[in-house]
Amino acid sequence: MRSRQREHPGLEEGPMRPDTIQELVRGDVITPEAPDYDAARAVFNGMIDRRPSAVVRAVDAADVMAVVSFAADEGLPLAVRGGGHSVPGYGVCDDGLVLDLSAIRNVRVDPQERTVRVGGGAVLADQDHATHAYGLATPAGFFSTTGVAGLTLGGGISAYLGREHGMTCDNLLSADVVTARGERVTARADQHPDLFWALRGGGGNFGVVTALEFRLHPVSTLVAGPMLFAPEGTADVISFYDRYMQEAPRPLGGFLAIDRAPPLPFIPEDRHGEPVCIVVASWNGDPSHADRILNPIRSSGPLVAEHVEEIPYPALQTAFDDLLPSGTRQYWKSDWVDEISPEDAVVYADHGTKVPNALSTTHLYPVNGAVHDVAEDATAFAVRDARFSAVIVGGWEDPADDEEHVAWVRDYYEAIHARSGHAGGYTNFAAADDEARVRDNFGPAYTRLAEIKARWDPDNLFRRNQNVKPAE
Repeated sequence: MRSRQREHPGLEEGPMRPDTIQELVRGDVITPEAPDYDAARAVFNGMIDRRPSAVVRAVDAADVMAVVSFAADEGLPLAVRGGGHSVPGYGVCDDGLVLDLSAIRNVRVDPQERTVRVGGGAVLADQDHATHAYGLATPAGFFSTTGVAGLTLGGGISAYLGREHGMTCDNLLSADVVTARGERVTARADQHPDLFWALRGGGGNFGVVTALEFRLHPVSTLVAGPMLFAPEGTADVISFYDRYMQEAPRPLGGFLAIDRAPPLPFIPEDRHGEPVCIVVASWNGDPSHADRILNPIRSSGPLVAEHVEEIPYPALQTAFDDLLPSGTRQYWKSDWVDEISPEDAVVYADHGTKVPNALSTTHLYPVNGAVHDVAEDATAFAVRDARFSAVIVGGWEDPADDEEHVAWVRDYYEAIHARSGHAGGYTNFAAADDEARVRDNFGPAYTRLAEIKARWDPDNLFRRNQNVKPAE
């Protein structure tokens, strides 16, 4: 990357010195000598072990502008971290700067306009807590520790609200962005529309998002929870779920999983630790209609346990946090799925019920309904014809088990990918070795993304992501 010469007050020639970058920001600068350095550089995936020259905890947009300019001028690698949930570990780098946004997590709700403004370092728990006070929400992921910005930039599958209200990026109204030139701009439909288009699914390729504004929808208490089926019924449940979710009312959300049953009170003890097929259902309609909508799912296989009840939306969003603890070793693969034939369902069941432990799983997220209402070229998230997003999650604790768990994920993926109908997968579920799939992951949006990248980041400063190379 070419280094751009720019004058900085107090910035001396030569290698980066900790006190130099500290002079430019109000936030903390954490270097390898600091006692909290190891904690500061740690990310969600315990397999990632990188040593940056400094972690800068920005406290405002001015800090972000200073760090971006400094990294560009000095030719330093730059990693941007919001929630830190990136499985490939994009939020940390070796021998460069980590721009940590976790202190920028303010949330402000406008209940009259039904909008929310969220800081670039906020996680879903911050947003859901603030909006729930007004009986409102915007579609988002389903782990409360996920970063709002990173989720949105990758598109944002919403397990519970997506069929009714679309992707997270479909509800984005504006974004404040610090560009590769160290300048802050606001992108929205009528201002920098090319950048606004790219931010809605194009990943972190175009700048650092310091604030986001979303449209909100009436969401308060849902009828939701898991239904667990015996493993021998997995293929039948999958086939039914595929058919049912095509025509189900849009307020019905949720996902299908193949997992090991956790030791929870509502699950029979003889099932604890055993493979099970799980449908996590969520109904955002009239509660009196819930049984009519959910009973067909209950009858789709040998039901062994369930825990479906009326539950506040934020509580539903945190219900599965313990199943994805930070610091465990993670390897994921993802696919888009057009349809699941009975033969395909058997393949899913055969591999899924071999799930190696309780930290590993398979999820099928419906991505139809309102997601399909949006034109393919309306946003950079351009996969508007798939019925499901499939993700295979390998999670474990002991490095000695790396080979076994990575092999389970890869074997499973190879078995289903030929049947998926798509070349790429969801960028937010990408694996560390998915760089060769970037063009396929962005699909028909890639060429336009590369052109926009050339205008906003021609030197590819923001390259620690599912990277779109600037068009030549």
